[in-house]
Amino acid sequence: MFIQGAHLASFKPQDESDWLWMSPAARYEPGRAIRGGIPVCWPWFGDPARNAPEVRKRIQTDQAHGFARTALWKLEDVRENAHEVEISLSLDANEDFSDVWIGHALALLTFSFSIRGCQLALTTTNLGNDPLAFTQALHTYLPTSDITRTRVLGLGNSQYIDTLDNWEYRNQEGPVYFDGETDRIYESGETLTIVTPRTGRKLSAVGSDSTVVWNPGPAKAAKLSDFPDTAWQSMLCVETANAASDYRVLNNGQSHTLGVFIGRKS
Repeated sequence: MFIQGAHLASFKPQDESDWLWMSPAARYEPGRAIRGGIPVCWPWFGDPARNAPEVRKRIQTDQAHGFARTALWKLEDVRENAHEVEISLSLDANEDFSDVWIGHALALLTFSFSIRGCQLALTTTNLGNDPLAFTQALHTYLPTSDITRTRVLGLGNSQYIDTLDNWEYRNQEGPVYFDGETDRIYESGETLTIVTPRTGRKLSAVGSDSTVVWNPGPAKAAKLSDFPDTAWQSMLCVETANAASDYRVLNNGQSHTLGVFIGRKS
């Protein structure tokens, strides 16, 4: 785990392979987002121009995915018992970030690790006087031995925005398969099962009514920074989110928690 970005880079129970995917070309530098693991997209997700007007009016930059993933967080607490380790980090988004965002909020991210799996809970509290609208995502990168033999279960019969097709709405029928670049925002916060040739993982979300599914495919991969040209074949992103129309609004003192538990497929 890194203090910069409150970024979880690895979760590997004893005698198991890593549950998260990290780019072999990732660069660990101050102020640079890390490619892989679980980046924190906050207090906006994606292209600022594609956010709702209430969210967009606070953003003072064209930078995607907010500033939390490159900011230095503060270690708040570490607790451990025989069954679990819990670590909490915080980010006070105040006037220090006024060149990119207008607002005052506290982000508290708590990680819980056990033999059952890992859980992330991101709580946002509005410390400003005006209502705060924001979007966010826990941008989970998962490994696979073959993306063409990988599927996501649990999104059938839900609508999604296809960002590669003029942001048109589509209906998902059955599992999600990958046959090239994929970039979709699903209107669903249901529990998902990710099936790869070697493993199965279950992702259970709280505080979310949207899920992002992403794989760059070969052409986009060749253009990405810190990402080998062929790496698209061995990864996918399934992101627990509050994105698109699932943005959240908090009045002064109100809080919202977005969380995901990553466990074994039962």
